[in-house]
Amino acid sequence: MTGALALTGAAVAATIWLGLYRPNLETMLGIGVAAVLGGLFPDVDTDSKGRRLFYSAALVADAYLFLREHYRQAAILGLFGLLPAVDGHRGWTHTWWAALLVPSPILWAPMTLLHQPWQPLAPYYLAAVVGYLSHLLLDRTG
Repeated sequence: MTGALALTGAAVAATIWLGLYRPNLETMLGIGVAAVLGGLFPDVDTDSKGRRLFYSAALVADAYLFLREHYRQAAILGLFGLLPAVDGHRGWTHTWWAALLVPSPILWAPMTLLHQPWQPLAPYYLAAVVGYLSHLLLDRTG
């Protein structure tokens, strides 16, 4: 996991250093969190810190949706929360297409739930994808 963080940090630093993207401090912190979470997710199918983090967050989010009477969204979150259990370790969570698909709620959730544009959230999505892919890359080389 440390290698994935270092690789993701290097990618973000290079993007900023090259002047391709100049986020403010708050945005940089959010991008860092998205990258870390993306790097942790592939191991959500094992007994790991990532699993505990994701399922704790899912429980809080599901409870919030339930209390707000958003039963459909709570059911969808619950369904998707079960998907990592469908396969064994290094199964579908360790594929390139999962690296693109798993972080996609970063883009579509605000569009569908809040009717907001997706473009401002693209850096967070890309950071999560880079974090995810760095985990997969380091798993293959380690």
